[in-house]
Amino acid sequence: MPEGHDAEAIRKTARNRFNVSLGGGLGALNGKVFRIGHLGDLNEPMLLGALTVVEMALRINNVPHARGGVDAAMDYLAA
Repeated sequence: MPEGHDAEAIRKTARNRFNVSLGGGLGALNGKVFRIGHLGDLNEPMLLGALTVVEMALRINNVPHARGGVDAAMDYLAA
């Protein structure tokens, strides 16, 4: 996360607004990073959904980021 932004706010937005659970940072990375993980089956649409939630949570929390990650993932998966 950029300086001055808390990864826990992204995790909370993802969970409360979109019902998606993101992993937190461990140890010294707590509050600085979040993780996308899965338990068991994962397919391309599920991954795209998780990436979309991350982009929306970043936007909602005014975290500066380059938009278009979901489009880039779709381009890659469609090739």
